[in-house]
Amino acid sequence: MPGFLLDQTSMVTCMHAGQAKATAPFPRVTLNRQAVVTQLAAHMVSACAFNVSGAPSPCVNVMWTSVATRVKAGGAAVLLVDSQATCVPNGTGVLVAPSQVRVRGM
Repeated sequence: MPGFLLDQTSMVTCMHAGQAKATAPFPRVTLNRQAVVTQLAAHMVSACAFNVSGAPSPCVNVMWTSVATRVKAGGAAVLLVDSQATCVPNGTGVLVAPSQVRVRGM
């Protein structure tokens, strides 16, 4: 199913409202002057408030499990608004909101 491509300003949040940012977007491909994000770019989570029985167990990073199958940048699959991911280490999902709504991919 086609979805909008993610760029470096797209909002990715864990289920506990922690913000995830791509650490290394691909700068040679841009969308509205923002670098596109590929599966290889690590997403680090900050401000995750998750805790188990009073002991903090925050999300640390995001592992993408489904990505674009037909669109690549620099040989790596790009991320789409409907790409699936889990947070490490607790395995919860993420919420994705694109910042651009012009370019779609599959």
